Amino acid sequence: MKILVVWDQPLQIELLQVYLGLGDHEVSWADTPDELLALAEAPSWDIVLMPITLPDVERGFQTFSQLRNLCPDTPVVGVCEPQEVFRIVRFMTNGMSAYMIRDANSDYLFMVLNVLEATVEAAQAAREQEIVKRLREEIDAVRKLQETMIPPLIDAPHGYQMCARYEPSQLRVMGGRPVTMAGGDYYDVFNLDDNSIVFLVGDASGHGMKAAMSIMIMHTLVRMIRTQSYKDTAAFVAAINNQLVEQTIVNEEGGFITLLYAILRLDTHEIQWTSAGHPLPLLQDLDTGEIRPIVDGDPSGLPLAVVPGAEYETITSPLPPRCRILLYTDGLAEAFPEGSDDVVSQFGEKGIMRVLQETTGLPVSGTMERLFHDSNEFTQGYGRHDDTSVVLVERLKV
Repeated sequence: MKILVVWDQPLQIELLQVYLGLGDHEVSWADTPDELLALAEAPSWDIVLMPITLPDVERGFQTFSQLRNLCPDTPVVGVCEPQEVFRIVRFMTNGMSAYMIRDANSDYLFMVLNVLEATVEAAQAAREQEIVKRLREEIDAVRKLQETMIPPLIDAPHGYQMCARYEPSQLRVMGGRPVTMAGGDYYDVFNLDDNSIVFLVGDASGHGMKAAMSIMIMHTLVRMIRTQSYKDTAAFVAAINNQLVEQTIVNEEGGFITLLYAILRLDTHEIQWTSAGHPLPLLQDLDTGEIRPIVDGDPSGLPLAVVPGAEYETITSPLPPRCRILLYTDGLAEAFPEGSDDVVSQFGEKGIMRVLQETTGLPVSGTMERLFHDSNEFTQGYGRHDDTSVVLVERLKV
């Protein structure tokens, strides 16, 4: 701790030097206000100790005010006589961090070092709280911007039910207060033409601001080129990948984005889709109760932004009457209680299938509610550590 001291009672200086010398502290001394201010121009003082009468209260307050201008972030501890204690209010209301009252026997000197150390710790804690507050505000701003990309309502065409949902991750911090994080999950649903509906679910690697910015970049690219003519979903995903490879904010430090891009053809009731490293959709037969990945094996290509020119596969899957298809990010499956992050302890695909089986009689909105509720309950109150996006589509029997 670097301590700057100005003192007005020479007979106490030697004793004070002994007390302040306890511990690994660097102490610098000034005899006058001018010397104090000259030393204060040097950087990195942890704390300043000064009498408020230097040599009188008015001059002391002037010195204190100049000191605050020179070192606005450095805490100052004042010392005053018992009969001057009422004057300390003026100093405290203008930024003095703490004060001590001189007693007749100078016993207060025994406490000086403890007061200085406690004041520095309190100032550091206050600075950290302010930083946390500002970071929280920045995260909230990014998260709100991210949420504007997600469509609030989905209009299902005749013969279908559809719903989608996004939830940011929530972490419990000291005191149990949940912190809602910015993240890299994303979904979008839009009409490509009168006969085609696009479903898109993406997940940027990592968490926080970088992941959120990565997914915003992808969203912008998708919206820019979605009206261009692509023969199939694989060509579209390849074009997005080649654009993202050039985006440093996405791929720095090994960053990437997984993507499931699908087009529902309303005339044929087929879904054409391409996966770039993303979990495969689940297909549910509502009559038999069977739930399985939409295709055998795993035709997923590389995640986006890994290598230029990556090739992807287009898969076409029929959607028979009375079936549901679930597109989701791994945050839904990877929910786990605190301290149990292995695969066995996760909500997993097993938990997802259980909910789908138990909710066949509910509308898709009811199933969606259960998926998020049960996944979150599985964490035993700690909340999912990853944000989550889910799109659920049902073809009715018409």
